Amino acid sequence: MVIPQKAIDSVNKNKIGLKGPLATPVGKGHQSLNLALRKTFNLYANVRPCRSIEGYKTPYDDVDLVTIRENTEGEYSGIEHVIVDGVVQSIKLITEVASRRVAEFAFRYAVANGRKSVTAVHKANIMRMSDGLFLQCCREAAEKFPEVQFDEMYLDTVCLHMVQDPKKYDVLVMPNLYGDILSDLCAGLIGGLGVTPSGNIGENGAAIFESVHGTAPDIAGQDKANPTALLLSACMMLKHMGLGTYGSKIEKAAFEAIKNKETRTADLGGKATCSQFTDAVCRYVD
Repeated sequence: MVIPQKAIDSVNKNKIGLKGPLATPVGKGHQSLNLALRKTFNLYANVRPCRSIEGYKTPYDDVDLVTIRENTEGEYSGIEHVIVDGVVQSIKLITEVASRRVAEFAFRYAVANGRKSVTAVHKANIMRMSDGLFLQCCREAAEKFPEVQFDEMYLDTVCLHMVQDPKKYDVLVMPNLYGDILSDLCAGLIGGLGVTPSGNIGENGAAIFESVHGTAPDIAGQDKANPTALLLSACMMLKHMGLGTYGSKIEKAAFEAIKNKETRTADLGGKATCSQFTDAVCRYVD
């Protein structure tokens, strides 16, 4: 499986992309196309806003946080080899360049979006050199943004506090694997990956926005899918392009459709089809 050249040319030309979920066969030696996209366009920061949806009840109220995940290295660098039969080594790669880049992005994001604090998530008590380097880069970035409160916290402690009181957190920045896990945990607080948008920011101006849930082949062609995550990711894309008025209008319409129990899809406890939900969003936009 490879990325179509037309897609590569389009993102290189327009510096923007919107993609649906992609599946990678498990344990069959196939490279993840999501990973290939990150490497091709150097998409170094994954941004995942998690905000409670008014009218859609979950065990947590007033969640409003953002996870920012380093997207290019860490345990997902793809450096693995067999030492001897039955023993495999996987290398966690952490560099100063990548760590500083995502740390400074997190603080710029906080300032640009009126956020008050940034928390660096790490395990430098165990991985003193790798996570220690990441943490040091976060500390140095914090010195450049004195108007933003900076905290640092162990990954396991963050997970504990997150399920106790997610309102403690604002913007969280972390290495790749931690971000993959913690961002999904945060999505669960607000209703799941089906209502969570995601954006990937590249160093050379490219940005790709995506829904991060599965491909759901079991319901393909049945008009049952929930398009909210991709729709909200498109709204993120519009805001990134300077078209925030349009993005906010569509976003508000999607939230109104979710608020109405009659137009929710089955995964959110409703009975509406994908088409019925989409029609409702269009009516609320109008």
